[in-house]
Amino acid sequence: MSKNAQLDVKGTTVRVVKIDGVDFVCLTDMAKLRSEDPSFTINHWMRNRMTIEYLGLWETLYNPDFKPAEFGRFREESGLNSFVLSPTKWIAATNAIGIVATSGRYGGTFARSDIAFKFASWLSVEFELYLVKEFQRLKAQEQEQLGWSVKRELAKINYRIHTDAIQQNLIPPMVSRARMSVIYANEADILNVALFGKTSQEWQRENPELKGNQRDYATIDQLICLSNLENLNAVMINDGISQSQRLKRLNEIAIHQMSVLADVSGRNLLKGQE
Repeated sequence: MSKNAQLDVKGTTVRVVKIDGVDFVCLTDMAKLRSEDPSFTINHWMRNRMTIEYLGLWETLYNPDFKPAEFGRFREESGLNSFVLSPTKWIAATNAIGIVATSGRYGGTFARSDIAFKFASWLSVEFELYLVKEFQRLKAQEQEQLGWSVKRELAKINYRIHTDAIQQNLIPPMVSRARMSVIYANEADILNVALFGKTSQEWQRENPELKGNQRDYATIDQLICLSNLENLNAVMINDGISQSQRLKRLNEIAIHQMSVLADVSGRNLLKGQE
């Protein structure tokens, strides 16, 4: 399992883990809302005929290795007073994938989100609504973070293109490593000054309490603009344009692009408030 995310659902902490890239929500955490013995609550829910019907249909739709014969047997027995069904028994008998059970300090019973929502509804309709709301908020945050990460990786790729252009056009043969690093840093600061208005050293002097560099604290709009500037600077380097001319042109482009991006972001924000 990967690192847990946590949902705060009306004061109840509910873990969400990814297994093979798929979200599973902790039924054990939710079951504590009903009883101090979450296993009893989950087993009681699973012995319900409607629950078995739902789980069986879910597995039929999403699990090609599901064993329908065992599912049929559980469905037949569900009307008996003596019938008991636990997550581990269900998984072992039917080869189910919608529910997983883990042991250990951080273990518990976890289920795919739609199954988890069904369980939450059985516990409390109000709790289900709040759970869905918090889960949607979590997914929105993940998408936002993914967007930032993709743009950061794009900036890194363009930075490689940028440094390759420097190496091929600005660094003479047999240059020392020390001199090479100065040239790279100097060209990186061309972009820093064009976009941020200051060199890396100037930013560090102004922000001694912060780790990393000013690019680590850039907004998504700034990272988009930086990615474009790196490409343009690489082209201008290959065309033999002087550093002073490149800085002037890159600064003009940065001002224009940031104005456009700010306008687009502002309009999107207004749409979200409508």
